[in-house]
Amino acid sequence: MEREAKSAFLRFPWTEIRDYSLIVSGAFLQALAIRLFLVPVNLVNGGVSGASQLINYYTGWPIGLMILLGNIPLFLLGWRYLGGQRFALRTAAAVVSLSLFTDLLFNFLPAAGLTTDLVLNTLYGGVVSGVGYGLVYLGRGTSGGSDILARILNHKGIPISKSYLMTDALVMFGAGLSFSWENALYALVMLYISGVAAEAIMGGSHVLRTVMIITNNPDPICKTILYTLERGATVLEGKGAYTGSERTVLYIVVSRSEVNQIKALVREVDPQAFVVIGAAQEALGEGFIPLGKTR
Repeated sequence: MEREAKSAFLRFPWTEIRDYSLIVSGAFLQALAIRLFLVPVNLVNGGVSGASQLINYYTGWPIGLMILLGNIPLFLLGWRYLGGQRFALRTAAAVVSLSLFTDLLFNFLPAAGLTTDLVLNTLYGGVVSGVGYGLVYLGRGTSGGSDILARILNHKGIPISKSYLMTDALVMFGAGLSFSWENALYALVMLYISGVAAEAIMGGSHVLRTVMIITNNPDPICKTILYTLERGATVLEGKGAYTGSERTVLYIVVSRSEVNQIKALVREVDPQAFVVIGAAQEALGEGFIPLGKTR
């Protein structure tokens, strides 16, 4: 009986509940940013939500309703490129939640926002909306609109922050004509901050670095890495293209805080070594995120 109860507990769709909770929470933060930081000072968001702000400015039609209607054609595009039914359900949840929250919050938040300072609204609007985008992405959904196009471009290897700028240029031009070019420029900064915040949420709090060390004295470096830093290292055999001499290449993944320790160690053991340090998006396996915890 106990085994059956445990089996039923494991079969319960906890992953689905987590994903949709992240999506709805992210949509709420996006709507909060729109109502509290963007609309009061005429800062235009990107994509369909930004276009909806412009339509609202001229017609008074509800922003949330315009977001919902404007996403229908892009929703069909996303169905084709971003995962069919699974994409559809998650994106529908995100778009409907964003639309509802955007119009409902109008009744509860001050119409003038918290401050009239454009810089503060740009910073906080970008961070809050970016965190919202990141949560939606973690839930394996999209927020619709140009977010769908950004996700398609991201699948092609273009960073999210750049994708937002590429897909939202037309809306920013409309914002410049409708409000002021100063507001449009601040909106561009806000979009960049939003993209950076989204990437930070998706990547987590761990900033990783990859280190390649080409050295003639690998043993003491390896020992210190293994026993002092408690990090693993991969030993590769290399050959200089110009000299033809055999050299050892060490490949290591460390946290950002450990980079200076690595450099000091190599400088002490082999000042003639060649060191290359790069950024890593994610590390899975022993010493980092277990593969079993990835989706």
